[in-house]
Amino acid sequence: MYHVITSYVSRFNKIRYLARRVGWSRMAHKGLPPIVSGPPEFEQTFRAHQNCVEFYPLFLVTLWTCGMFFSEVLAAATGLVYMVARQLYFNGYTQSTKKRLPGFHLTLAVLLTLSVLAVVGITRGLLDKYFYTHI
Repeated sequence: MYHVITSYVSRFNKIRYLARRVGWSRMAHKGLPPIVSGPPEFEQTFRAHQNCVEFYPLFLVTLWTCGMFFSEVLAAATGLVYMVARQLYFNGYTQSTKKRLPGFHLTLAVLLTLSVLAVVGITRGLLDKYFYTHI
């Protein structure tokens, strides 16, 4: 599980980095917390961070489930692709709302991959335990 933990810690640090980017944007546009509105550039940065945070629980569940029931190395590698996808999403969103789509689509593909692998792993475990079928 060390590979999955490494991916998890890396993702946690990425969330912290994106939060700092929101803080830097807030300072650049002279906005004081807890205000979440302002110039479009700040609002795009804030929204991009919020969207990344909103996807975080779904990512964690699929990452850990895939790592426990299918393959921790594959889960960790897919987790790294997820981090790249979210960075593409964040960078695209801060430039223009339309530029976020490639990162968003890659994020969905990664989450779907993790989900499918998790279901395959769980199914394989159930078949092995209850039906003595080794797949």
